[in-house]
Amino acid sequence: MSKAKNKNLTTLEEFKEKNYGKRGTKERDELEAGYEAFKIGALIHDTRVEMGMTQEQLAEKVGTTKSYISIIENNIKEARISTLQKIIELGFGGRLELNIKI
Repeated sequence: MSKAKNKNLTTLEEFKEKNYGKRGTKERDELEAGYEAFKIGALIHDTRVEMGMTQEQLAEKVGTTKSYISIIENNIKEARISTLQKIIELGFGGRLELNIKI
């Protein structure tokens, strides 16, 4: 495609700046925080599916309910780190690792 046909395209970063402001503004920070919570739920969902588990099976391993697993996967409620650790360790047999980037 020629550049003339692409002049109306924007990058994701440009879209976020235009609609939510630059990084550090309240609206942008809320957007970014919401995305991180969504990403955690999606990772849990994808891992569960890859392992061939139902929400009910995962919940049983973790000691919670199917509906709570669904709530986390669908980003309806943010999970505590201790809950995420149980899901990863007891449910998936993995290890939760956290990083801080400055």
